[in-house]
Amino acid sequence: MEQSLLPAQESTSATGAPQSSRRQTGHLRVLSIGAGILGALVLMLLIALGSRGFHWFDAALIGYAVGTVFAVAAVTYKYTFWLSRPPTGRYWLRSWQLFFSYANFRRYAALIPAAIGDLFVQTFIRRRGLYRWITHQCIFWGVLLSCLITFPLTFGWLRFTQTTMGLYRIWFFGFALFAFPTDSLFGFVIIHALDFTAVLLFIGLVLAFHRRFHDLALVAVQRFRFDMVPLALLMALVVTGLALTADSAWLGGAYYWYISLTHETVVVLWLISLPFGKFFHLIERPATVGIELYWRTGENTTQQRCARCGEEFAPVRFIQDLKRTLYEVGEDYTLSKEPPQPFGAPVDVPPVKSTPVEEQVTSQLWWQDLCPSCKRIMRAQANLAALGRNGNQFL
Repeated sequence: MEQSLLPAQESTSATGAPQSSRRQTGHLRVLSIGAGILGALVLMLLIALGSRGFHWFDAALIGYAVGTVFAVAAVTYKYTFWLSRPPTGRYWLRSWQLFFSYANFRRYAALIPAAIGDLFVQTFIRRRGLYRWITHQCIFWGVLLSCLITFPLTFGWLRFTQTTMGLYRIWFFGFALFAFPTDSLFGFVIIHALDFTAVLLFIGLVLAFHRRFHDLALVAVQRFRFDMVPLALLMALVVTGLALTADSAWLGGAYYWYISLTHETVVVLWLISLPFGKFFHLIERPATVGIELYWRTGENTTQQRCARCGEEFAPVRFIQDLKRTLYEVGEDYTLSKEPPQPFGAPVDVPPVKSTPVEEQVTSQLWWQDLCPSCKRIMRAQANLAALGRNGNQFL
């Protein structure tokens, strides 16, 4: 078996693998644009409903609202395009298939806490280092809490009115919630909530800039537009936001108009850059819950046996999905026309939508049917075979 894998095989991608055409790409772009327009229309409808027909919509905040609508349209467009990619789309559909499977319900008790820890506590970053974890937590919660406060205020979903008793009453989506005195601790926290989130975000940004200026390994690979500009926009957003509070409290609002216009400009720039910059991963990250489910549900399924040594190294489902995805994007790593089941391992892969040609090609022996150890051994053997008797001819 080992000797049959040694000779190099020519790729069949030129004859068998499907290539994406311009028509398919154009159709996907039209679909993504339509999804973006639909997302913007849905948001505008929610703004109209939440502000009771724009009755409680503050016209002074229209710049924030317009920027948010454009950001939602762009994010929806890019997210739809992202999900339509063969790797993302296949694992996205597979995750929903596994989620709605009755056999997996018993796993949710362990999966849900793991998903919460991954999304909100970011335990995967904690394993990389305490400094990075604190930085990410401050930035994550600073941005998230600021958005949860700012967007409802901007859209007219959340507003405050004063009662005849001098209390402040909170309204949400047109429904009165409760009233509170402004001179209480609770009132102070509510009124200055954005200041607290700004301070939290400021701490995270200072830590992030310090790391990016002093970590030589990071300095060597970081990109100014992708890595530094989003952080700079957030820092400008924080500084101008806190300056609004400082101007109101200590300067009597003398520079409030200029600072508020600058703050609005920075916020709109950050919103517009959101779909095309570093912080788009905030929107992509929830999809990783499906990957967690994918791996958790694959632990007790049939494992793929290495075609060379026979050791189990990954779920059969994962290897088959990987081969289908590679074939779909035009990558063919076929090693032999024989199927990779020399050890008689049963295959219990749930059915997926695929063509007969795709099933025929991916049922053959691929490079992905080998375990990592055997791949390293075969690479070393190929290198030694390429050297020949006279040694390395390339040096």
